Amino acid sequence: MEAGRVKFIMKITIKKTDYQKIFEHAMKELPNEACGLIAGTDGPDGVRMITKVYLLTNTDHTNEHFSIDPREQLASIKDMRANGIVPLGNWHSHPESPSRPSEEDKRLANDSRASYLILSLEDSKNPVLNAFHVEGPEDGRTVRKEELVITED
Repeated sequence: MEAGRVKFIMKITIKKTDYQKIFEHAMKELPNEACGLIAGTDGPDGVRMITKVYLLTNTDHTNEHFSIDPREQLASIKDMRANGIVPLGNWHSHPESPSRPSEEDKRLANDSRASYLILSLEDSKNPVLNAFHVEGPEDGRTVRKEELVITED
């Protein structure tokens, strides 16, 4: 692996109860986007395991974008450190659009190590959660879909 390069994440796992927490928070926040952080561990085999999700406040209170409350973000990072887990990325909902990064999502994806989970509620009876990796210069970001597996608890 080159210096400064992130190892290739082949798969991300999330427990069904954590997925359910994200879904319920996103539904509660409608019609606005909901947001939060994901944390856990990176395995040596390229499997990223989400062991905790953080349900945070979208301070923008809009259905088109989100900003995470900085105090909540700091408290989450402190909790991660106290529990021996690392930040893996963030999640947010798309109340009215598909589960893929918007142009704004790509523009704001500034951490090439992060996984970005997007929950589409375009059809709330059939929600879609996908994970993405975004890297490259702002004027030419590359988006790669990551395999996301929802596991039993």
